[in-house]
Amino acid sequence: MPPKIRFRPLDGLLLLDKPQGLSSNAALQAARRLFRAEKGGHTGSLDPLATGLLPLCFGEATKIAGLLLGSRKAYETTAVLGVTTDTDDADGAVLRERPVPTLAPADLETALAPLRGSIRQRAPIYSALKQGGEPLYAKARRGEAIEAPEREVEVHAIEVLAAEGDRIRLRVECGSGTYVRSLVRDLGEALGCGAHVAELRRLWVEPFLAPRMYTLEALDALAGTGEAALLGALLPVEAGLAGFPRRDLDADGARRFGMGQRLRGQGEPAEMVAVHGPEGRVLGLGSVDGEGLLVPQRLFSWAVRNAPSAARPKH
Repeated sequence: MPPKIRFRPLDGLLLLDKPQGLSSNAALQAARRLFRAEKGGHTGSLDPLATGLLPLCFGEATKIAGLLLGSRKAYETTAVLGVTTDTDDADGAVLRERPVPTLAPADLETALAPLRGSIRQRAPIYSALKQGGEPLYAKARRGEAIEAPEREVEVHAIEVLAAEGDRIRLRVECGSGTYVRSLVRDLGEALGCGAHVAELRRLWVEPFLAPRMYTLEALDALAGTGEAALLGALLPVEAGLAGFPRRDLDADGARRFGMGQRLRGQGEPAEMVAVHGPEGRVLGLGSVDGEGLLVPQRLFSWAVRNAPSAARPKH
């Protein structure tokens, strides 16, 4: 019987290269066991078929997971024309097969044009979107009739990287909530032959535009060389807030911010700012109103620990 894992408090971000065949949660739990992290979360699911960047948050970093979930993302995908599946990818059952027409580059561009910009998109029926408090995939697996919802999403770019026979390789940049499977499905319908995703890889998630990713195998190898090497794969919480405006406080301001107090004279209005102390460590998140008043929104534990105990806010 393997020894019981002794989990510990651990704060930081891990840029995991998720393997094909694992759910995002299974990948998270595997990484969490390697690091022995008490608390962990991921920043938006990748399908089991998909590989690539899955930012994981440990400890206090889980407080910014929702912010990363809403970030812009980029993917490469291979679409197979002529075959429609119930999951819109290669893991699903085949619903229909149709002949693939001979396609010129102009035909592809005509079909892709309506899929760019702000579009209405119907989610796959096998998706983590919830309906009545339950994921759609759970209903679909029971054979229930499902009307998948439509919602507005932002597709910043779709580029054809290669096209040969019944396969098209695409690069997609999109906003939160966009399903690449749905884009490929809709492309196939526009071409009159149907399509599904055969391969999908997430390249980056803002602010990690050139990510140094680690596979589970690489992390396991690091763990074998010592604790310091493994912990070296973690990024500080600050790395996840690089895209937010920054406010720096002196020691007194940091103490007052940690007590949940509002601070005047903090510059231009901003919906969300990353607030740093005099040593550069991020203390939490705040907003700045039209009069330059900084209002604490979310505090990290170390900011609260430095506040006088009688005045520590709940966080």
